[in-house]
Amino acid sequence: MNSNLYALLGLGVAVSFIMALKGLSAPKTARRGNLIGAFGATVATVIVFFDPAIEEGHNTLLIIGAIAFGVVVGVPAARKVQMTQMPQLVALFNGVGGGAAALVAIVEYLHLGAEATTAEVVFTVFTVIVGCVSFSGSVITFLKLQELMTTRPVIFPAGRFIIAATLASVIGVGGWVVTALGTTPLLVLAALSLLFGVLFVLPVGGA
Repeated sequence: MNSNLYALLGLGVAVSFIMALKGLSAPKTARRGNLIGAFGATVATVIVFFDPAIEEGHNTLLIIGAIAFGVVVGVPAARKVQMTQMPQLVALFNGVGGGAAALVAIVEYLHLGAEATTAEVVFTVFTVIVGCVSFSGSVITFLKLQELMTTRPVIFPAGRFIIAATLASVIGVGGWVVTALGTTPLLVLAALSLLFGVLFVLPVGGA
């Protein structure tokens, strides 16, 4: 695909996402906004296979397999879920999205290796933190809303101090990743971010 056409399609996808967010801001236009967003996401997924900067056939089968798995799992779940169960479905999908973003950031970081710039490492750290916190926190939210665990706030001794200490550790290890690089600091950062997501959500009660 021509690089100019690819960039133009990417711009169109970005515009569709903006229109989708605008549509989702009101109940009357929410359905249309959702359809626009779904169309933009579909186009964004398809054009990746025609990115002129990617080697032809590079991991194509793995990508198609991942998409097929997502369709097989996601479509039946979305069609069968009851309206009263929508909050936990949204929480679960949000968590999966955050986890996927974190995994992609880790893989790209390992791929770049010593060639990674400071800006790229900072973006990686930010994505890993947000993605891991979103994943673990959303999983706990799902379990609470689905009543697979207690819906009452889980309070433990010195909880605030433990949560604050975990957050400080996350920030500190993030700085360690930026300065020292390497795989070990990044994996430690991911583990601490997952822990912080759990600790942050546990004290919240589920309806």
